[in-house]
Amino acid sequence: MLLFFISSGIFLGWSLGANDGANVFGTAVGSRMLRFRTAAVVAGIFVVVGAVVQGAGATGTLTSLGGVNALAGSFTVALCTALVVYFMTRYAIPVSTSQAIVGGIIGWNLYTNNPTDFTSLRNIVLTWVSSPVLGAIFAVLFYITLKSITNNIRLHLLYVNKVIKTGLILVGAFGAYSLGANNIANVMGVFVPSVDLTPIELFWGIEISGAQQLFFLGGIAIAAGIATYSRRVMERVGNQMFKLSAESAIVVVLAHSLVLFIFSSKALQEFIVSLGLPAIPLVPVSSSQVIVGAILGIGIWKGARGIQFKIVGQIAAGWIITPVASALLTFLALFFVNNVFDQKVQENPAANEKEIMQLNLNSKVFTGSNCYFYNL
Repeated sequence: MLLFFISSGIFLGWSLGANDGANVFGTAVGSRMLRFRTAAVVAGIFVVVGAVVQGAGATGTLTSLGGVNALAGSFTVALCTALVVYFMTRYAIPVSTSQAIVGGIIGWNLYTNNPTDFTSLRNIVLTWVSSPVLGAIFAVLFYITLKSITNNIRLHLLYVNKVIKTGLILVGAFGAYSLGANNIANVMGVFVPSVDLTPIELFWGIEISGAQQLFFLGGIAIAAGIATYSRRVMERVGNQMFKLSAESAIVVVLAHSLVLFIFSSKALQEFIVSLGLPAIPLVPVSSSQVIVGAILGIGIWKGARGIQFKIVGQIAAGWIITPVASALLTFLALFFVNNVFDQKVQENPAANEKEIMQLNLNSKVFTGSNCYFYNL
């Protein structure tokens, strides 16, 4: 039964990979600088590594929004989120998986009469606004820097193409790592409070926790989604919204990767706090919003003449529809699962609070001095 319930998370991971793989390599594939097969292999490897090594940070914030502590409830939330993402992907719209899972959790909160943590919700919603802006700013700054370098260095055209292809692979690998690290919370975060897997001992004292095992399964599912169904969205993001040069493609992916990394790195958060600055919230950022913001930043910097505002409008409409549709679908599905199949979608409130506290403790263990695989 455990595998059956987790299957909705695997489906969600596949849907996320099918949609958000475009955010990592869409510009490279759309600009014809990389073949889709190469992009899919590199993205698949590094998204799994990022999920296992650095996936705990954003998961804690997402779970505090509403700790779905019954397995049937986790299954329903993940399934409804996956369905929303899947149907958006069918229309080649780079939908926000973060918005979809947040909508699903709020739907669970409403059905089970659990309070929504508005502090966590505020932090998440603020990133929906700030992350595309940061993506645009970083993209423009990187583009100006790269153009300055290339204008002062004279290279043969063939060598330039080779350097650009190598750069696209490197920043794409970083992007896939950051995608796995940040967005695995969207895939498996709802299962962490309700699934208790036995830690696995490897070698040299390295231990893979139960949460990391879930992250690994989710990472594999994301990689499968990238390989099997992400090509159409890649071509739309990288080729239709705004025509990108190879140089622009590099800076767009780099800007996107950096934003995702910032909002998922516990070490960076602790370093910022040590400087006396406000802590960066560790939240699952919308990968789609960041990449669209980065592309629009480049487009506006170049005069905004080539931007396809009709496509931008369709994407923005998808961002508005996504959380609402996910919340409504989850609410209705929970009623069906609870009353027709007689499945418990919520444990008692005291157990729910205990699970959230335990998750927070586990997140601290992930980032401590213990020799866990997460620290490598």
